[in-house]
Amino acid sequence: MTGVTAPGGPDAASGGPDAASGGPDTSGPDTSGPDTSGPDTSATAPDTSAGRHGTAPRRRGRPPRTESADTRDRILEAAREEFSERGYDKTSVRGIAKSAGVDSALVHHYFGTKEQVFEAAVEVAFAPVLKGREAVLDAPLEEVGERMTRMILGLWENPVTRTPLLAIVRSAVNNETAASVFRRLVAGQLLRRIAGQLDLPDAELRAELAAAQLVGIAMIRYVIKVEPLASAGIEQIIKRVAPVVQGHLTGR
Repeated sequence: MTGVTAPGGPDAASGGPDAASGGPDTSGPDTSGPDTSGPDTSATAPDTSAGRHGTAPRRRGRPPRTESADTRDRILEAAREEFSERGYDKTSVRGIAKSAGVDSALVHHYFGTKEQVFEAAVEVAFAPVLKGREAVLDAPLEEVGERMTRMILGLWENPVTRTPLLAIVRSAVNNETAASVFRRLVAGQLLRRIAGQLDLPDAELRAELAAAQLVGIAMIRYVIKVEPLASAGIEQIIKRVAPVVQGHLTGR
Protein backbone atom coordinates (compact mmCIF):
# COMPACT_ATOMS: atom_id res chain seq x y z
CA MET A 1 0.00 0.00 0.00
CA THR A 2 2.53 2.60 -1.10
CA GLY A 3 0.22 5.04 -2.89
CA VAL A 4 -1.63 6.39 0.21
CA THR A 5 1.17 7.44 2.52
CA ALA A 6 1.82 10.95 1.18
CA PRO A 7 -0.92 12.83 3.16
CA GLY A 8 -0.14 11.12 6.43
CA GLY A 9 3.51 10.08 6.06
CA PRO A 10 6.17 10.63 8.66
CA ASP A 11 7.10 14.10 7.43
CA ALA A 12 3.47 15.23 7.43
CA ALA A 13 3.00 14.15 11.01
CA SER A 14 6.21 15.74 12.23
CA GLY A 15 5.88 18.93 10.21
CA GLY A 16 9.23 18.22 8.48
CA PRO A 17 10.55 20.27 5.60
CA ASP A 18 9.21 17.98 2.88
CA ALA A 19 5.76 17.54 4.41
CA ALA A 20 3.84 19.90 2.16
CA SER A 21 5.39 19.00 -1.19
CA GLY A 22 6.52 15.44 -0.70
CA GLY A 23 10.07 16.32 -1.85
CA PRO A 24 12.91 18.79 -1.33
CA ASP A 25 12.08 22.48 -1.46
CA THR A 26 13.42 23.88 -4.77
CA SER A 27 11.50 27.12 -4.80
CA GLY A 28 14.38 29.19 -3.45
CA PRO A 29 14.23 31.79 -0.71
CA ASP A 30 10.90 33.28 0.24
CA THR A 31 10.64 36.67 -1.52
CA SER A 32 7.02 37.37 -0.80
CA GLY A 33 7.91 39.83 1.93
CA PRO A 34 6.52 40.11 5.42
CA ASP A 35 2.91 39.21 6.06
CA THR A 36 0.99 42.50 6.06
CA SER A 37 -2.48 41.03 6.25
CA GLY A 38 -2.68 41.68 10.00
CA PRO A 39 -3.93 39.33 12.70
CA ASP A 40 -6.96 37.16 12.04
CA THR A 41 -9.82 38.90 13.84
CA SER A 42 -12.61 36.81 12.41
CA ALA A 43 -13.27 35.16 15.76
CA THR A 44 -13.65 38.43 17.66
CA ALA A 45 -14.89 40.97 15.14
CA PRO A 46 -18.51 42.08 15.57
CA ASP A 47 -21.04 40.77 13.12
CA THR A 48 -21.88 43.65 10.76
CA SER A 49 -23.62 41.58 8.13
CA ALA A 50 -27.00 43.01 9.10
CA GLY A 51 -25.78 46.47 8.22
CA ARG A 52 -24.24 45.72 4.85
CA HIS A 53 -27.03 47.54 3.03
CA GLY A 54 -26.31 50.77 4.87
CA THR A 55 -28.59 50.25 7.87
CA ALA A 56 -27.51 49.73 11.44
CA PRO A 57 -27.30 46.06 12.40
CA ARG A 58 -30.13 44.82 14.61
CA ARG A 59 -29.17 43.37 17.93
CA ARG A 60 -29.21 39.57 18.04
CA GLY A 61 -29.85 37.20 20.91
CA ARG A 62 -31.14 37.94 24.38
CA PRO A 63 -30.55 41.43 25.77
CA PRO A 64 -29.13 41.99 29.26
CA ARG A 65 -31.71 41.78 32.03
CA THR A 66 -31.61 45.53 32.53
CA GLU A 67 -32.79 46.01 28.95
CA SER A 68 -35.41 43.27 28.88
CA ALA A 69 -38.42 45.32 29.99
CA ASP A 70 -37.58 48.16 27.62
CA THR A 71 -37.08 45.77 24.73
CA ARG A 72 -40.35 43.97 25.41
CA ASP A 73 -42.27 47.25 25.58
CA ARG A 74 -40.64 48.45 22.36
CA ILE A 75 -41.68 45.25 20.57
CA LEU A 76 -45.27 45.59 21.83
CA GLU A 77 -45.46 49.21 20.73
CA ALA A 78 -44.13 48.27 17.29
CA ALA A 79 -46.61 45.38 17.10
CA ARG A 80 -49.58 47.65 17.88
CA GLU A 81 -48.49 50.08 15.18
CA GLU A 82 -47.96 47.32 12.62
CA PHE A 83 -51.30 45.64 13.36
CA SER A 84 -53.06 49.01 13.28
CA GLU A 85 -51.57 50.08 9.94
CA ARG A 86 -51.45 46.73 8.15
CA GLY A 87 -54.00 44.50 9.85
CA TYR A 88 -53.31 41.00 11.09
CA ASP A 89 -52.83 39.29 7.72
CA LYS A 90 -50.22 41.70 6.36
CA THR A 91 -48.26 42.02 9.60
CA SER A 92 -45.28 39.70 10.07
CA VAL A 93 -42.94 38.95 12.95
CA ARG A 94 -40.07 40.14 10.78
CA GLY A 95 -41.87 43.44 10.15
CA ILE A 96 -42.51 43.91 13.86
CA ALA A 97 -38.86 43.18 14.62
CA LYS A 98 -37.68 45.65 12.00
CA SER A 99 -39.98 48.35 13.35
CA ALA A 100 -38.76 47.70 16.90
CA GLY A 101 -35.09 47.64 15.82
CA VAL A 102 -34.45 44.09 17.08
CA ASP A 103 -33.86 40.69 15.57
CA SER A 104 -36.84 38.44 14.84
CA ALA A 105 -35.46 35.91 17.32
CA LEU A 106 -36.15 38.36 20.16
CA VAL A 107 -39.79 38.70 19.15
CA HIS A 108 -40.13 34.91 19.25
CA HIS A 109 -38.22 34.79 22.55
CA TYR A 110 -40.56 37.19 24.32
CA PHE A 111 -43.89 36.32 22.70
CA GLY A 112 -43.70 33.24 20.46
CA THR A 113 -45.87 33.19 17.33
CA LYS A 114 -47.56 36.11 15.57
CA GLU A 115 -50.86 35.11 17.17
CA GLN A 116 -49.23 35.31 20.60
CA VAL A 117 -47.74 38.71 19.78
CA PHE A 118 -51.20 39.91 18.75
CA GLU A 119 -52.76 38.55 21.94
CA ALA A 120 -50.14 40.31 24.07
CA ALA A 121 -50.77 43.56 22.19
CA VAL A 122 -54.53 43.16 22.67
CA GLU A 123 -54.11 42.55 26.39
CA VAL A 124 -52.05 45.72 26.79
CA ALA A 125 -54.55 47.75 24.75
CA PHE A 126 -57.43 46.19 26.65
CA ALA A 127 -55.92 46.88 30.08
CA PRO A 128 -57.88 50.16 30.57
CA VAL A 129 -61.10 48.23 29.91
CA LEU A 130 -60.21 45.70 32.58
CA LYS A 131 -59.37 48.49 35.03
CA GLY A 132 -62.61 50.31 34.29
CA ARG A 133 -64.55 47.07 34.48
CA GLU A 134 -64.62 47.18 38.28
CA ALA A 135 -66.30 50.59 38.24
CA VAL A 136 -69.03 49.10 36.03
CA LEU A 137 -69.43 45.99 38.15
CA ASP A 138 -69.57 47.95 41.41
CA ALA A 139 -72.32 50.25 40.15
CA PRO A 140 -75.96 49.80 41.14
CA LEU A 141 -77.70 47.67 38.55
CA GLU A 142 -79.74 50.59 37.23
CA GLU A 143 -76.52 52.51 36.46
CA VAL A 144 -74.59 49.74 34.72
CA GLY A 145 -75.72 50.79 31.24
CA GLU A 146 -74.45 54.35 31.54
CA ARG A 147 -71.18 53.34 33.18
CA MET A 148 -70.49 50.72 30.55
CA THR A 149 -71.26 53.21 27.78
CA ARG A 150 -69.00 55.88 29.28
CA MET A 151 -66.17 53.40 29.79
CA ILE A 152 -66.15 51.94 26.26
CA LEU A 153 -66.74 55.18 24.35
CA GLY A 154 -64.33 57.01 26.64
CA LEU A 155 -61.53 54.68 25.54
CA TRP A 156 -62.32 55.45 21.91
CA GLU A 157 -62.37 59.18 22.62
CA ASN A 158 -58.84 59.09 24.06
CA PRO A 159 -56.23 59.19 21.22
CA VAL A 160 -53.77 57.20 23.36
CA THR A 161 -56.09 54.21 23.72
CA ARG A 162 -57.84 54.65 20.36
CA THR A 163 -54.83 53.57 18.24
CA PRO A 164 -54.43 50.11 19.79
CA LEU A 165 -58.20 49.63 19.72
CA LEU A 166 -58.19 50.39 16.00
CA ALA A 167 -55.50 47.74 15.56
CA ILE A 168 -57.64 45.19 17.36
CA VAL A 169 -60.88 45.93 15.54
CA ARG A 170 -59.37 46.14 12.04
CA SER A 171 -57.51 42.89 12.54
CA ALA A 172 -60.47 41.08 14.11
CA VAL A 173 -62.78 42.11 11.28
CA ASN A 174 -60.48 40.73 8.58
CA ASN A 175 -58.93 37.65 10.18
CA GLU A 176 -60.49 34.75 12.05
CA THR A 177 -57.40 34.13 14.20
CA ALA A 178 -57.40 37.73 15.36
CA ALA A 179 -61.17 37.59 15.88
CA SER A 180 -60.77 34.49 18.03
CA VAL A 181 -58.22 36.22 20.24
CA PHE A 182 -60.49 39.25 20.57
CA ARG A 183 -63.55 37.15 21.40
CA ARG A 184 -61.67 35.15 23.99
CA LEU A 185 -60.44 38.24 25.78
CA VAL A 186 -63.66 40.25 25.57
CA ALA A 187 -65.95 37.35 26.48
CA GLY A 188 -63.76 35.98 29.25
CA GLN A 189 -62.61 39.20 30.87
CA LEU A 190 -65.56 41.54 30.41
CA LEU A 191 -68.88 40.19 29.20
CA ARG A 192 -69.08 37.14 31.45
CA ARG A 193 -68.24 39.26 34.47
CA ILE A 194 -71.00 41.72 33.61
CA ALA A 195 -73.43 38.86 32.89
CA GLY A 196 -72.64 37.44 36.32
CA GLN A 197 -74.02 40.61 37.91
CA LEU A 198 -77.36 40.41 36.11
CA ASP A 199 -78.70 37.18 37.64
CA LEU A 200 -81.00 36.57 34.68
CA PRO A 201 -81.44 33.38 32.61
CA ASP A 202 -80.29 35.06 29.40
CA ALA A 203 -77.61 37.20 31.07
CA GLU A 204 -74.80 36.36 28.63
CA LEU A 205 -76.94 37.22 25.61
CA ARG A 206 -77.91 40.50 27.25
CA ALA A 207 -74.27 41.41 27.91
CA GLU A 208 -73.30 40.54 24.34
CA LEU A 209 -76.13 42.67 22.90
CA ALA A 210 -74.99 45.60 25.03
CA ALA A 211 -71.41 45.15 23.82
CA ALA A 212 -72.57 44.85 20.21
CA GLN A 213 -74.42 48.15 20.54
CA LEU A 214 -71.25 49.91 21.70
CA VAL A 215 -68.88 48.22 19.26
CA GLY A 216 -71.20 49.10 16.39
CA ILE A 217 -71.26 52.75 17.41
CA ALA A 218 -67.47 52.76 17.77
CA MET A 219 -67.05 51.29 14.29
CA ILE A 220 -69.33 53.89 12.67
CA ARG A 221 -68.00 56.87 14.63
CA TYR A 222 -64.24 56.15 14.88
CA VAL A 223 -63.41 53.68 12.09
CA ILE A 224 -65.82 54.38 9.21
CA LYS A 225 -66.47 57.97 10.42
CA VAL A 226 -70.01 58.34 9.17
CA GLU A 227 -71.54 61.80 9.69
CA PRO A 228 -73.19 63.20 11.69
CA LEU A 229 -72.29 60.53 14.26
CA ALA A 230 -68.56 61.03 13.67
CA SER A 231 -68.65 64.66 14.78
CA ALA A 232 -71.47 64.60 17.33
CA GLY A 233 -70.64 65.54 20.91
CA ILE A 234 -69.75 62.57 23.10
CA GLU A 235 -72.20 63.57 25.86
CA GLN A 236 -75.01 63.73 23.33
CA ILE A 237 -74.16 60.22 22.18
CA ILE A 238 -73.92 58.85 25.71
CA LYS A 239 -77.28 60.41 26.62
CA ARG A 240 -78.97 58.59 23.74
CA VAL A 241 -77.09 55.31 23.85
CA ALA A 242 -76.84 54.58 27.58
CA PRO A 243 -80.60 53.88 28.02
CA VAL A 244 -80.46 51.46 25.07
CA VAL A 245 -77.51 49.61 26.62
CA GLN A 246 -79.32 49.56 29.98
CA GLY A 247 -82.36 48.11 28.20
CA HIS A 248 -80.24 45.30 26.76
CA LEU A 249 -78.87 44.50 30.20
CA THR A 250 -81.93 44.74 32.45
CA GLY A 251 -84.99 45.46 30.28
CA ARG A 252 -87.95 43.10 30.22
